[in-house]
Order: sequence, then structure tokens, then C-alpha cells
Amino acid sequence: MGSLEGKRALVTGAGDGIGAGIARRFVREGARVLVAEVDEARGAAVADALVGELGGEAFFLRTDVTEKAQVGAAVAAAVDRWGGIDVVVNNAWGGGSTARLEDKTDELMEHGFRIGLMASFWSMQAAFPHMKEQHWGRFVNLCSLNGVNAHMFTAEYNTAKEGLRSLTRTAAREWAAHGITANIICPAAATAAYKDFAEWSPENAADLLRQNPMGRMGDPEEPALGAKHAPHGPHEHFHGLRPSSRRPPRPVPRRRRRRRRAGP
Repeated sequence: MGSLEGKRALVTGAGDGIGAGIARRFVREGARVLVAEVDEARGAAVADALVGELGGEAFFLRTDVTEKAQVGAAVAAAVDRWGGIDVVVNNAWGGGSTARLEDKTDELMEHGFRIGLMASFWSMQAAFPHMKEQHWGRFVNLCSLNGVNAHMFTAEYNTAKEGLRSLTRTAAREWAAHGITANIICPAAATAAYKDFAEWSPENAADLLRQNPMGRMGDPEEPALGAKHAPHGPHEHFHGLRPSSRRPPRPVPRRRRRRRRAGP
């Protein structure tokens, strides 16, 4: 029996990359998964593979997470199908650009906030009443060290993900009494978006690798291990945390001053 046996999960942006990896890992662990994805072909293919190749229970629903009504409809679809919802993974992202801060437009920044922050806010609000009623629920939100470390050229992404990090920690504090936990994963994975960035700015991509103690970017499925552990029942105190694929630099130890001896 898997660690997520029987759990009912919604994963946004599950059509490829990290989202698809999380969906696969969840099904292997016994969860039932709603694949919420804006790209119909990719989303349907992932759901078909979860059922046909892995023998799991899953279905696809086309979901544009920048539209509040569609986010609410995705949560409602999981509840209608399975009688409730246990886990929500907010992973969806798309439509950003690599450009200097002075060249970012209002439209680009607003899109980043909608897909990277508001979409998660909407899904969390929609799922909360169902989780509160059953006194059990898990939110896993995908953030990024881009925001933590202020990486260049991705202002809308950085800002949205830092907002999501704060939102998640607030939910962790406010909803803990209802048996609901909220956690963050900051992955370092070689997704399609990362590969595009590396092609656009090889020097910055090389700098990211130098900061990574492992010397490599992870496989898109590796963050799924962290996502798997966050919803696991016994980990009641795995809560309000930010697991990361890269360790922050260690602080430089302070030198002790030698005391001067008094003169004769």
C-alpha cells in the first residue's frame, strides 16, 4: 500500500515537467489524481498514461488557472468525482519572459501574479471548506529560489513566487487548527522553462549550476519526492516549510576577538 493510498489530489500544470512528475508519483503511491492543465493534448496524454501505464485512477480537466471560475470548477470536479479533496498541488506556470526589469510591462507582471499567486489563492480558498469539514487537508505549493535569491531577468516570476511563499506560510498558521497543512517546494529541475532560459542566457545558467552543491539541475520528476512526503498522513508537523533542492550558502563564522592582557 502506498503512502497516499486513496487520497484525492488535484495537480495544476500537470501536463508536463514537474507537474506531470508529481502526478505520476502520486498515482504510484495510491492517490487518485485530477490532471488540471490548459493544454488539452498534453493534459489528456498524462491522464491516459496514469491510467493505462500505471494502472491508477485519474482524469483530465482543461483548466486555465488564470481564470478564477475554472480553478473553482477544477476543485468542484474532484469533489463531485470522489466526494471530497485531500491534496492540492499548485504548480502551474506559463507565459513569462526573460528580460530586464526596465523592459517588463504591466501586462506581463499582472499575468505573473494571476498564474503564479492568485491561481493558488483561488484553489486554496475553494478547497478549504472541504478540507475543514473532514479536518484533514494538504496544500503543496511550488515556489522557486529565483525569488529567494533574486535571480535576474525573471521579475514577474520571482515576485509571484515570493508572494506565494508568504501566502503559503500564512495559510499554514491560520489553518493548522483544522488539520490542514501548507508547504512549499523550491525545486531546481531541468524543466523546459529552465532549458529555454539556459539557451537565452548561458552565463546565468552556468552561475546557477555553480551555486548548486550537487553540480547539476534535477530531473523534473525529482521534486515529486518532496511533494509526495508533504501530504503523507503521519507528517503532521511537516508544515509551513520550504524544502529546497539547493542549500543556501553557509554563514561566514565570526572571528573571536582576543582579549588584551592588562599591562604590568
